[in-house]
Amino acid sequence: MTKPYKAGIIGTGSTLPETKLTNLQLEHIVETTDEWIMKRTGIRERCILDKEVPLAKLAADAAAKAIEDAGITAADIDLIIATTVTPDYLTPSLACCVQKEIQAARAAAFDLNAACTGFIYALQVAQEFIKNGTYKHILIVSAEALSRVTDYEDRKTCVLFGDGAGAVVVSAVSQEYGIEASIIGAKGEDGGVLTIPCCYWNDEDLEKRNEGKVQVIWMDGSEVFTFASRIMAESTEQVLEKSGLTPQDIQFVFPHQANIRILQNAAKRLGLSMDKIYSNLEYTGNISSASIPVCLDEAAQKKLLKKGDKLVLVAFGGGLTYGAVTITWSKN
Repeated sequence: MTKPYKAGIIGTGSTLPETKLTNLQLEHIVETTDEWIMKRTGIRERCILDKEVPLAKLAADAAAKAIEDAGITAADIDLIIATTVTPDYLTPSLACCVQKEIQAARAAAFDLNAACTGFIYALQVAQEFIKNGTYKHILIVSAEALSRVTDYEDRKTCVLFGDGAGAVVVSAVSQEYGIEASIIGAKGEDGGVLTIPCCYWNDEDLEKRNEGKVQVIWMDGSEVFTFASRIMAESTEQVLEKSGLTPQDIQFVFPHQANIRILQNAAKRLGLSMDKIYSNLEYTGNISSASIPVCLDEAAQKKLLKKGDKLVLVAFGGGLTYGAVTITWSKN
């Protein structure tokens, strides 16, 4: 019996908007300070997409870079999975808009919404299509314009979020490389602690927000922090056990970039030094599902990743959702 194909990442790409919103600028918008934001979150600045630029443009740019890095063309892409909570339209999907932009005429396309865990969910889906031989090359593009759903009069949330796009190409790789194990999960009963209304809202949604602001992020920060601090370490431990690995076998952990204290808590629980926890949080803020692929591309561009390195990708977010992947890096 032939072995199933092994899925791995063969190309990465990312794009961040040029406009920056710094903590010092936020001091003039809302009652806060650079010192308070840095101490509580570890964020110094975040990137903001210009209002006249569609998110699809940012996503397509990151996608094109990943395709080029993979050494293939857009015509080779069989499937596009886009992850986002801030699409330009409910329809056409962001994935279809990217397909149009990059001219990937052969590709099927759909969006996946698992909030900040979207990239991990998309990797799981892509892996299954690769393993069973349905598709050869799958593009995952994770793009977010959270500034468009942020209330800049809400000092609890406006300091956290930014915009950006990251992409990877997932393809069949040699059996000694690629995705080793993955887990995804959800805790929908607690979904109400982080919400962005779309086509429906109730009185409670309105009461939680500033008057006149409906389709914006509302978050119970303490509840989300508690969940994230626990689930990041638990998910990492579970996926390592599933892979037959220990934390000491890992070269890097690539976590969702939400809050530096969450990363520090998880590192302590896992017995890892912070130099093994990759972070760009200081200059991107929380860019939801885009944070992990942006970090992966940055690390690859800095030549921090070597073929054969063992990595953990781990995320948590609205829904509530969570997930983790162990992967043996397959790129030179």
